[in-house]
Amino acid sequence: MTDLKRQMIEFRTLRDAARSLLEADIANLRADLISKSLSERMLDRVGESASQLLDQAGETAQNNRGTLAVLLGAMALWFARNPIMSLFSDDEDPDSQTGAIDGE
Repeated sequence: MTDLKRQMIEFRTLRDAARSLLEADIANLRADLISKSLSERMLDRVGESASQLLDQAGETAQNNRGTLAVLLGAMALWFARNPIMSLFSDDEDPDSQTGAIDGE
């Protein structure tokens, strides 16, 4: 047998193996498409993305604990700003905090 004939047989064998893999992939894809509707596949993909995002957020929070603590403290001060400001205020008039004009 010549080298060209042997090489042709090897190439044909490789081609047939690649074709059988491709046909198996197509069959698996068809079975997957038949088993799940489009909405189910979209929900699965969204769920996986949300899970990955949650994992990444947790990892980022673990790596940046100091920054997260400062941010939470700043938010607490922001929401408590009115009671804190009233502690330092000399006005005892409750109308002055609601924006009422004197004399009305």
